[in-house]
Amino acid sequence: MRRFTITPERIAGGRVVFDRDESHHLSRVLRLQSGDTVLAADGTGHEYTVRLETVGARATGTVLGVATRETESPVQITLVQSVPKGDKMESIVRASTELGVAQVVPVLTARTVIALEPGRWRDRARRWQRVAKEAAKQCGRAVVPTVHAPRPLADVLARDEPADLRLCLWEGAMTAARQGGEQTRPPGTTLAASLPHTLPPAARIHLLVGPEGGLSQGEVESAQARGWTIVGVGPRTLRAETAGPAIIAVLQARFGDLGVGG
Repeated sequence: MRRFTITPERIAGGRVVFDRDESHHLSRVLRLQSGDTVLAADGTGHEYTVRLETVGARATGTVLGVATRETESPVQITLVQSVPKGDKMESIVRASTELGVAQVVPVLTARTVIALEPGRWRDRARRWQRVAKEAAKQCGRAVVPTVHAPRPLADVLARDEPADLRLCLWEGAMTAARQGGEQTRPPGTTLAASLPHTLPPAARIHLLVGPEGGLSQGEVESAQARGWTIVGVGPRTLRAETAGPAIIAVLQARFGDLGVGG
C-alpha cells in the first residue's frame, strides 16, 4: 500500500486533506484514483488507513482506521552536524533519518565553507526537512525527524540542552590520547572506550560532527568544557557525509533497535 506523510492538523472529523506536494504525487505521479486506499503517517507516530475521495490539486480521503507504528528507537539521537559543501547535507539527513535519528541540528563552524544570508539558510533547512520527510516515508517511519535551520556552533553549545551522552567526533582525538599529558591539545579517547554499558530508558544522545576541514581546536575545547566527550573512530579519517550516519548506526546497534526483529 502506498504511504504518504501528513501533519496532524490535516485530519479533522475523520477526513484527511493532503497537502499540495502529496496531492501532486498521488494524482500526477502515481495516478491514484478515488476509492484507492493509502496509508498516511502524521509524523508523530500514528498511521492512518485512508480511502481516497477526491484526487486532484487537493486530494482528500476518509479515515478507515488508525494504528500506532512501533518504528522509533528507544534512544533519542540528535545529530549536530557542521554544514558540508554541496548537497552532502541531503545525504546526511537522508541516511540519518533511515537510521532513526530524532533530530538534526545543522551548525556553522570555523571551517564551514558555505556562507549564505539567513533567509537562504532557512530555504536550505526547508529543503532538508523535505528530504527527511521523504526518507521517513520510504523507510516506514511514522515520525519525521526535525531538521533545524543552521546556527553557529557556539550558540548550540551555549544552550547546553540536557543529554545522557554527548560525543564530539574529532580526528585529532587519537593523537591527543597517545600524547597523554600534553596540555596544548584537548585529551581524546576511542568511541568504544567512551560508551557506557547501558543507558536509561529514552536516553538522549547528542553527536557532534565537524565539516570537511574538521572542528578547530578551540571548538573542541569549548565542547569539552561543556561536558562533551571527545572521541576518535579509529585509524581512518571518515568523510563529513560518512561520519554522522556511521556513528549513529553504532549507537543504534549498541543502545537502540538496529538489528532488532526483522
